[in-house]
Amino acid sequence: MGVKAIIGRKVGMTQIINEDGRVRAVTLISATPNVISQIKTEEVDGYQSYQIGFETARHPAKAQLGHAAKQAKTKTAPKVVQEVRVDSTEGIEAGSTVDVTAFEVGENVQVTGTSKGKGFAGTIKRHNFMRSRKTHGGKGDVRKPGSIGSMYPQHVLKGKRMAGQMGHDRVTVKNLEIAIIDPELNVIGVVGAVPGPKKSLVTIKGASA
Repeated sequence: MGVKAIIGRKVGMTQIINEDGRVRAVTLISATPNVISQIKTEEVDGYQSYQIGFETARHPAKAQLGHAAKQAKTKTAPKVVQEVRVDSTEGIEAGSTVDVTAFEVGENVQVTGTSKGKGFAGTIKRHNFMRSRKTHGGKGDVRKPGSIGSMYPQHVLKGKRMAGQMGHDRVTVKNLEIAIIDPELNVIGVVGAVPGPKKSLVTIKGASA
């Protein structure tokens, strides 16, 4: 198949010890088999991709059930569906599954997830601004952001670093090495940190086969 991808849930972090005695931090991801729920082709859709479904929806809509029955020939609908763009859909069949054995130990992958949301934050916490002095002429409002623009062009420029929502962003971490694959428990362990809190959804993508 083309680009390998699987959806999972972040379990947490642990440590492993290499043969040379080095300790490595590893993030464990629970990735039960994903069902390929649809294949899109250049002739019909204008591009090539396949959809993968993760977990089972408890209260699916009729549209979800109809989509699953038509494409993947299943009576249940996936809870989470994502699309993976590929150069070729050769060898990919709707209704088949993708599990952790699609990857190999030592392989480099990229992991995409949603970072932890930290609510409304000021400029010091969000952008690492400095506070103003507390003594010798300071006005006491030490955490105010200060000036936010000039006389021209008479509006705040887009992208100005200001207070606002911090976190809860779509984040992709590349070049993570796979350290553990457990087909019995459906667990993948990648070296390093992965965005998001525990139990959050993440997508693991490998290089083109």
